[in-house]
Amino acid sequence: MRIACIAFTAAGEALADRARAALPGHAWSLARGFGADRVPLAPWCADAFAASDALVFVGAAGIAVRAIAPHVRSKVSDPAVIVMDEGGRWCIPILSGHVGGANALARELAGAVGAAPVVTTATDGRGVWAADTWAVSRGMAIGEPERIKDVSARLLAGGEVALWCDAEVLGPLPARVRRAPSRAEAHVIVSPAARPGERALHVVPRCIVAGVGCRRGASADAIEGAIRAACAEAGILPDSLGAAATIELKRDEPGLVEWCAGRGVALEAFTADALAAQPGDFSSSAFVAQTVGVDNVCERAAVAAGGRLCAGKLACGGVTVALAELPWTCSFDEPGGRGGAG
Repeated sequence: MRIACIAFTAAGEALADRARAALPGHAWSLARGFGADRVPLAPWCADAFAASDALVFVGAAGIAVRAIAPHVRSKVSDPAVIVMDEGGRWCIPILSGHVGGANALARELAGAVGAAPVVTTATDGRGVWAADTWAVSRGMAIGEPERIKDVSARLLAGGEVALWCDAEVLGPLPARVRRAPSRAEAHVIVSPAARPGERALHVVPRCIVAGVGCRRGASADAIEGAIRAACAEAGILPDSLGAAATIELKRDEPGLVEWCAGRGVALEAFTADALAAQPGDFSSSAFVAQTVGVDNVCERAAVAAGGRLCAGKLACGGVTVALAELPWTCSFDEPGGRGGAG
């Protein structure tokens, strides 16, 4: 985790140094605010908010609240924000407690410096299952963050939540979470797909590989547009994209490389012979075969990456896309269990 930390006194700076030394597994940057020759708070906060996974303020909570206020956008994208008093007594997550991981980091920081974590989210305080925390811990995405509160409210009121999952469910379900008898009756749906009219909270495993073929010079925007069109036609949620695959000739195609970097997905490339050896029925193009040595790139590449083809070739703006679903499971085991592609 990339942690940007700022302190405002010598005591606070010493505490920040203790935390960094005790938690070397994170990438830390430390700054000193206020006074002569110190880092100005507003630009520091703007840069840290954009580039870090977590911000840690060692000082008054009011300073942190005013500093981050212009930058707060969404519980899905905002970084974790934590405040520690300079005496090292309290460690308080104030933003992105669940999805951003502030609650977990606050507990980690508190344990490192001997502070007390002050976690104020209702689900944590009541020991109620938090769908968003669970999803993030399993490497999954949240489809509609505004629906998280509906699930939490149902549990906090003493009700039950019905869960539907497209894959095998491992481990015991949390208290008052039960298996839904049908997808239509679910409050939480764990799936890479969404169906029209569904009002459930979608938890999205990153289990879809996009097989991509493209003409030379295709832009990242063109590739994004084609992949979104393929997802829309197949009812696949774009957040489920976890990997991309193509032919070896396109491994260094700038637009494709840029798209993968922007999405944070790995790109796997296969030789024409490896693609030609894939079993199955694929659409065929004599022109593609003459150009790159195999009759189809996108479908064959998606399958070669280990997926089961779930959306065949779609051509859009000089880009061809096919989608395949990688094997995945849904785990409710203790930490160490995984949910998502794998």
